[in-house]
Amino acid sequence: MKKFLLTLIAALGFVAGAQANEAGISWDKAPNKSNDLVALQHGAKLFVNYCLNCHAAAYMRYNRLTDIGLTAQQIKDNLMFATDKVGDTMNVAITADQGKILYGVNPPDLSVIARSRSGAGGSGSDYIYTYLRTYYRDSSKATGWNNLAYPNAAMPHVLWQLQGERKPVYEEREEHGHKVALFKGWEQVTPGTMTPLKYDQSMGDLVGYLQWMAEPARNTRVRTGVWVLMFLMLLTFAAWRLNAAFWKDVK
Repeated sequence: MKKFLLTLIAALGFVAGAQANEAGISWDKAPNKSNDLVALQHGAKLFVNYCLNCHAAAYMRYNRLTDIGLTAQQIKDNLMFATDKVGDTMNVAITADQGKILYGVNPPDLSVIARSRSGAGGSGSDYIYTYLRTYYRDSSKATGWNNLAYPNAAMPHVLWQLQGERKPVYEEREEHGHKVALFKGWEQVTPGTMTPLKYDQSMGDLVGYLQWMAEPARNTRVRTGVWVLMFLMLLTFAAWRLNAAFWKDVK
């Protein structure tokens, strides 16, 4: 009986390890760029040029980009390729049926993706930041690419020219009597137009923009909340002193 229990525990440990490996690697912490207007503007440029071809952001209007320091004319000249009205939403020409034919699934709307993809591994921004930086060549896939954060992803690596081609490096270890391949790092196969550091910074800008787009009023809400709390603290102090003055002569 004892031997059976030990065998069962070892088997469960192996299955859990295999499931963790299939679920992808742990998420990296995304940089916080919510107040960096230059980074958000660069992220908006990357989003329009590389994401908006297939993914819509149907809950975001182009003119809302004025909140990150862009003028209406700059938006029209540099970021609007699918419409000529600055008040339009960020929609795409590809239909749901066309998306299923091309990729097997309809590319999701990215309006609130940075909020919806949070999980035990971290925030939605952490997930996207890791996802955009963990693509590698895989000839067994229809797109020619695979992803460590989201194995068997239907989306190809649209940013590969910026990052270049990399392959994951694994280290074999023995756990519970079984050999397990643990992710160790990356090997650059061919260089991209960006250095690895510049690419990571650019992905931080893109993720920062996606985070901002998911809740454009967040910074205003936070600032307003701070002022409200300060006002309530002063009001509480004044009420306390006023109460003491009213009752100081009462025995």
